Order: sequence, then C-alpha cells, then structure tokens
Amino acid sequence: MKFTNGFWLVKEGYEINNPRVVRDIKFTDNILTLYAPCKYISNRGDTLNIPSLTIQISAPMEEVVRVKTWHHKGGVKKTPNFDVKEGAVEATVQDNEEQIIYSSGSIKVIIQRDPFNIEFYNDTQKLTHIDSKGLAWIKGPNQESYMRSQLNLSVGEKIYGLGERFTPFVKNGQVVDVWNKDGGTSSEQAYKNIPFHLSNRGYGVLVNHPENVSYELGSEAVSKTQFSVAGEDLDYYIINGPSAKEVLTNYTTLTGKPALPPAWSYGLWLTTSFTTEYNEETVNHFVDGMAEHNIPLSVFHFDCFWMKEFEWCNFEWDRDAFPEPEEMLKRLKEKGLKICVWINPYIAEKSKLFDEAKEKGYLITKHNGDVWQWDLWQAGMGVVDFTNPDACTWYESKLKALLDMGVDSFKTDFGERIPTDVVYFDGSDPNRMHNYYAYQYNKVVFDLLEKEKGHKEAVVFARSASVGAQQFPVHWGGDCDATYESMAESLRGGLSLSLSGFGYWSHDIGGFENTASPDLFKRWTAFGLLSSHSRLHGSSSYRVPWLFDQEAVEVTKYFSNLKNRLMPYLYAKSVENHRTGVPVMRPMILEFEADPNAHVLDRQYMLGDSLLVAPIFNEDSIGHYYLPKGKWTHLISGEVVEGGSWREEKYDYMSLPLFVKENTILPVGANMDKPDYDYRDHVTYCIYQLQDGGEATAVVPDINGDNQVDITASRHGNEVTIEANHNEQLSYSILFKGLDTITHVSSGDFEKVEDGVKINLSGSQKFIVTL
Repeated sequence: MKFTNGFWLVKEGYEINNPRVVRDIKFTDNILTLYAPCKYISNRGDTLNIPSLTIQISAPMEEVVRVKTWHHKGGVKKTPNFDVKEGAVEATVQDNEEQIIYSSGSIKVIIQRDPFNIEFYNDTQKLTHIDSKGLAWIKGPNQESYMRSQLNLSVGEKIYGLGERFTPFVKNGQVVDVWNKDGGTSSEQAYKNIPFHLSNRGYGVLVNHPENVSYELGSEAVSKTQFSVAGEDLDYYIINGPSAKEVLTNYTTLTGKPALPPAWSYGLWLTTSFTTEYNEETVNHFVDGMAEHNIPLSVFHFDCFWMKEFEWCNFEWDRDAFPEPEEMLKRLKEKGLKICVWINPYIAEKSKLFDEAKEKGYLITKHNGDVWQWDLWQAGMGVVDFTNPDACTWYESKLKALLDMGVDSFKTDFGERIPTDVVYFDGSDPNRMHNYYAYQYNKVVFDLLEKEKGHKEAVVFARSASVGAQQFPVHWGGDCDATYESMAESLRGGLSLSLSGFGYWSHDIGGFENTASPDLFKRWTAFGLLSSHSRLHGSSSYRVPWLFDQEAVEVTKYFSNLKNRLMPYLYAKSVENHRTGVPVMRPMILEFEADPNAHVLDRQYMLGDSLLVAPIFNEDSIGHYYLPKGKWTHLISGEVVEGGSWREEKYDYMSLPLFVKENTILPVGANMDKPDYDYRDHVTYCIYQLQDGGEATAVVPDINGDNQVDITASRHGNEVTIEANHNEQLSYSILFKGLDTITHVSSGDFEKVEDGVKINLSGSQKFIVTL
C-alpha cells in the first residue's frame, strides 16, 4: 500500500509518524525493548501529546532476529497466528551514548539513538538497514491505523519469493498483496501467498502476519523493500544466511521442514481431466493404454466428477458412472497403481452432508448465525470451519471411509476464496483466517494420511498454501493455459515457490485450459518429467499422449523411464530437503550465487545440485540457456561443453538442454519401469568430469529415506581415490563417463563400455584409479 505522493509529499489524508530518537531501553530475558517517541524531545513539554513506538528485538533461534513494533498494545489479541518458533535464545547488549548493539550468534543489530535507525549485520557484513523513516505508525483519512517498515535495497540487490507468483521472478519494482486468490497462472494473483522474501545479499524476511501484507518492492520508494499491515503492530523476522541455501534452512527451521513424500509419488500421475466424460470404462482404457504403450504409470487420479454434479463434496462415488467403486479400485491397485481423488473444503447445498454440517455448526457462518453461502463454484455451497475440532473430525471421517476403500491420496483443491464477512467457531479473526485457511485445510488432510497410512506414505496434491504449508507436500501450479507463455509463467511460479520454503512442485503437463498442440505437449512433457512431481491433467480434453501423436507417446515413455532411473539421485535430494529445507527444484541462484548472471535466470533451473534443466519454450525447437563456468556434460548425448556463456542449439523432442555439472557423482538406478525400488541395489555411480583437485560425493537412500549408502571420489593429478561405504549384500558399479580407458585400478577389474569405463563392485571399498 502506498502512503506517499512521490518522494516529498505524504498522500492526502494520511499522517506518517516515525520514531525520531531512542529515549529509553530495557533488556530482560534476552529481549531488548526500545522506546522511541515520534518527535524530537528538547524539553519536558515535548513528551506530551505525541505518539511513541515501542520496538522489541529478540532472537527466537540461532541466525534469526525478531523485530516487533507497536503503537498501541491494548487491542484484543487476534488469532490465528503462524506456527513459528517462539522464545528468545541467548543475546547480549552493549549500550553507549550513541548506539545500542544487540548480538546473538553471528547476528548483530546496531540501533542508532539519534537520529533513529537500525542496521542488521552478519558479523561484520551489513545485510540491510532501517533508516530514520523506515518504521512508521500511519493514521489514515478515516482514523484507521497502519504499521509500515522499510528495509534498504542496496545497489544490485534483488528480491525473490513471496510464494508462487507468476509475475517476473525478480520481484524488484512489483506491488504485491499477500492475499490468496483463485486467479490462474496468468495474473498477479496467486494461490500460494507467503509473506517471506529472500534477498541475494544473504538474508530473508518473514512478516509474521497471516492477514493481508501489502508490499512495495522498490516501487513506492525505489531503494526500499516496504511492507505494511492494517492495525497497531508489526512483527517480522530477519533471517540470516549468509548463503541463500542457509536462509532457507533457517526459515524452514523457524516454520517447519517439508515432509518426505513417498517414493511412488515421483512417478507419473494420470488424471481423468476435469469436465471430460468418463466412467470406469474410460479409466480402464487410459490405464491399459499406458501399459500397452509401455509408459510407466504410478498414480491414477479421479478429478471432480467422481462425485455427482452439484454435490461436491459429498465424498461418495457417482455410482451411475462407477457402479462398484470398491471393486474398481481393487482392480486398479492390482495393476500396481496408487489412487488419488479430488476433494475441496466446500459443501454444496445439494450434498447430503450440508444439512448435517449446518445442524452441527461445522460450516462458517455470517454474523447473524446463518451459514455463509454463495453459488460461485457449487450452488449454495458452504465452507467447512476447520477452527472447530469437531468439524475437523467429521471431515476426516468422510476421507477415512475413502482410504478404507483403497484411496491413497487426495488432491486438496481450492481453499483460496475464503470470505471475511463471517464468524469462526473459535473466534478467529476472518482477515487473518483468509490465507491461514489453506494451512488448516491441508494440515487436516495430511495429518489424517499420516495417521492412517504412516508418516512415510502421506502425500497430497495441493493448490493453496500459507506459511508452514510446505510441511504438507506436494503443491502444484494451478490453472495454466496450453501455451508456451503459460508454460514459462508456470516455471516462474515454481521457482518463486521454491525460494519461499517449498521443496516440491508440479504443474499440469500440456496446460490445463484448452488443448496443447503436439509440439507444445511434447516440450511440456519433458519439462514435467524433469520436475519433482509429474502429472498429466487437463480441463475439457484428455491428456493421454497417444491423442496428440505417436511421437508424444515415445517422448512420454522416454522421459518417464529417465526419471525413474534418476530416482536414486532425486530421492537423495528429497531426503536432503526434508532435513535442510533446500528445495529439490532450485533456481540457479541457489547453486551459483557467485555468478551474477544466475541471479535473474527464470527459464532454467537446477534439479538438485548437479542437473541443469532448460525447457524449450518455442515452436522452433531452440534451446536458449546459460551455462555457468566449468565443464558440463549433456546427460543424453554425452557431449562435454565449456560453460561461462549463453548457448543456443536446436533439439529434437527426445532431448533438451539437460546437463551434468563437473565434479559430480550422479547415482543412476537400475529400474526404469517404476519410481519405487531399492535404489542402492545395482546402482551405477556415474562420475562426470572430476577435475584435478576436485572432490565429489553421492548419497543414496532406500525408498524410505533411510539406510543410506555413499561414495566419495577425489582427484589429485591422474589418481582418483574412491571410497564407497556400501551394503555388503548389494551390487553397484562406478562408471567414469566419457573416458576411453583407465591405466590401473588398485582393487577390482574394469571394462570399457559404450559411454565410459565401468568398475563393478559390492560391499565397502577404498581404492585408487589411475587415469
């Protein structure tokens, strides 16, 4: 929200009050409190008839500092609040006549008394600062109150994140309202609004407000990142890195680490699509067709019309289309498939559950006690009130019946259009609930899956999110169009989401709205199967590849096979995400912070730390991408190229720019037909361009994320020392990619194969290879 009229003037009707000096401090229980009047004090009379701000600085955990500011604190405490770490770790304060220095770990906060300003440091490196106008209580034209903070934007500083946003990847110059909306992927609206932004200067900021947070990102004041909320207080966290990865680790420690999705969820998902005509015969045709074309399929998803029209959600199968759902699910599962069904948190008036939910108080109500209803989406629908524990139990019971029937997962759609002129069971503030609702909705469903299926089997396919919802993977990009432009905007959204603490992301391969051309479908399929999760889904037309052309079948098969073979690598990166919060799909800046070219790239990404993916976004089959410095090996062709420049080449549909960076050990699995197998057995450790003085490590877990094995290779001159810590019962190989021969192996034999030199092993080994 803008409060000024250019640099000099205040917007008409507004009054901006900034703290001028720090008059007093208090340091108790590791919390520093500052008292800062909004006027210079030259005599005792100046202490009268003026506003004053109270500023509280604390550290809830290592590498994080919290800044709370309020004008008046007598208001009723509002809920809900984000589930973040509370408390204050050990800190020290130094006070002198000019400044107060607050220190906790490597974070240092320097407060200038007069004129007021605050600087934030990582040891001696300045991260950002609040100048004399940077904090404010603002009175509006109707006596309403706002709190605002401005953090300095340094020269060359770039801002990322704020959830899954489809606008430009670098957020500088943008105006953002953190308010969940169902706006598709082609507008400034977003399904997943997260009031957390990350700076390329090595820090992040979480604004600890579930309600609307209004951002001016170098837009109102061009050298400031500004955020404001309505009310009398403002609460935010400065999260230190200094690397972007460390910022995300600290942010997800503060707000929750993503769960580890089950291995089967990484395989290909196929759906009925949305408004298409389908029944069990259609489903069987699709499933059997995938098998006939030798396309690996892991999950079949039933979209909305598995229930009767006008009755969403009643959680009952439309028995006209599916007369024996229990037997149908049993037959599908005998084919090795997992089953997902679509749900949302709305109860249509025609649903048999509406009267029950109304009578028991399970739906959000108006102030007069009536159930809040409207006709957008479902006629007369009400919204489940997840602040009511009994409503949660009731909702879970409907889902449990489906799990007992054989369903494995739920697509938790919607949850964005949540009204604010309503009353909640627990008295929650409706403005704070609007975004937070997505967190509660997905938590209820995910917790049920963990309870019924086990914590290593729980996975949803979610569209809406708020802070903390990264704990409930996976999330997908929402309603995109079947165009290259929409494919690119989907990727921008995924990259922004990954810099907002989310580890996993998917999208509708081929686009949701309209029907892709065969050309677009094949390009999007390669992109989709090189994402963490992969789903074929559409609106009014089916997404089985043979409806596009025969080559689409081959492309889908090839990249499905490839992804399954990459599962030892992908699942290891997922275990890493579960432990550290570093996402599986990574913007280039996460791996190449020292390269300024990487800071703006939004049409390519790293899949884990070693694979570079650059989808093709044009009908001319041209791949246009940037390779950072170093030697890169094309994963499919084996071509080795020197990085440090932009490249442009033509690719057929069976390929795209897909490169392995130097000093990589890429574990490749032995099974191309499914994603869930023992990744450690017969794994091939492919060593790519190990440079003199270089070292590489690969870790491979089992399908539960446990019992890891690992291998390390280091090179000095022509000698490579390899140490493999492996299960004695499992065979594995080491493949030096691209080598014609090696001179000697101190233990074991080697053989020349088509794409390098291979050494077959079992058990733990330590040996030297002479190149």
